[in-house]
Amino acid sequence: MSAFTLGEQDVQRGQRATVDLPVSTLSNHTHVTLPVHVVHGERAGPVMFLSGAIHGDEIQGVEIIRRILTHPALGQLKGTLLAVPIVNSFGFLNHTRYMPDRRDLNRCFPGSDRGSLASLVADILFREVVLKSHYGIDYHTAALHRSNLPQVRLAPEEPELLKLAEAFAPPVILVSKLRERSLRLTAGEAGVKVLLYEGGEALRFDEIAIDTAVRGTLRVMAHLGMIEHVPRKSRAETVFSDSSAWVRAPESGILHTTRRLGDRVARREVMGIVADPLGATSIPVVAEEDGIIVGRTNLPLVNRGDAVFHIARATPLATLRSHGEMAVALADEDEII
Repeated sequence: MSAFTLGEQDVQRGQRATVDLPVSTLSNHTHVTLPVHVVHGERAGPVMFLSGAIHGDEIQGVEIIRRILTHPALGQLKGTLLAVPIVNSFGFLNHTRYMPDRRDLNRCFPGSDRGSLASLVADILFREVVLKSHYGIDYHTAALHRSNLPQVRLAPEEPELLKLAEAFAPPVILVSKLRERSLRLTAGEAGVKVLLYEGGEALRFDEIAIDTAVRGTLRVMAHLGMIEHVPRKSRAETVFSDSSAWVRAPESGILHTTRRLGDRVARREVMGIVADPLGATSIPVVAEEDGIIVGRTNLPLVNRGDAVFHIARATPLATLRSHGEMAVALADEDEII
């Protein structure tokens, strides 16, 4: 029986262990590690990593991974699961997106053991976890004061990733452009297939988004033959989008809207108004295209040009399959991922 080696620790088949990969020492001599929980199945199979809190204030992935690690389906695991619930412990503890050096960790891959602190953490995660995996799921939320509809994002022209996304069965599958030096881009260049999950908002738990991610991840693992338990899919049909864009506030003021995440909108439909606080004017916020709301601001106070609604052009997956139209283009999105 072959062991799985992570860092300097061997995890035998059928065993679980938490491996603390050394990162750095704080100025007060506190040692910082990157904790990775290894679940090494008794039988051979793929290696998959799960990563959360690459952006330190996007805490929802921590709870998603915790629930997966406690799920009974892992008792009969084939292959190996590498769970990293808190990648950016510095940002996590300080309720901030960034590293102490103000760098965005998701713009620092593959990293370097001779670079900045962010580059160092990226190097450890990439070298010790990502490169030892075949597949991965990276959990994110919207930025501060925004919310995202549960969705899976994947690189264009990746048929295997599309199959994984279909197995995940989120409300929306969105093809999105790859960001330079992001985990998803760098892993893909190394041959590791990575899905990016989005749902909820920073510094909050959203039970629907958490449950969607847990069930979707287990379905992906079942699709890969890693587990036998397959959670039932939602009755709601997954929609597919190959383009999206933000609708921005036409003027500064107070936003009034009844539109929610997941609502369908039509081109030229009024989704709300931006009102002057003195009651002098009310300017409509208008959808520029037909689509589904996949993200929105949670702040009622807006400035001209602020991103208000993220609209994705949506087509039912079943329709695409029936017409053989699975070729996709880049998503035109402004949100920082």
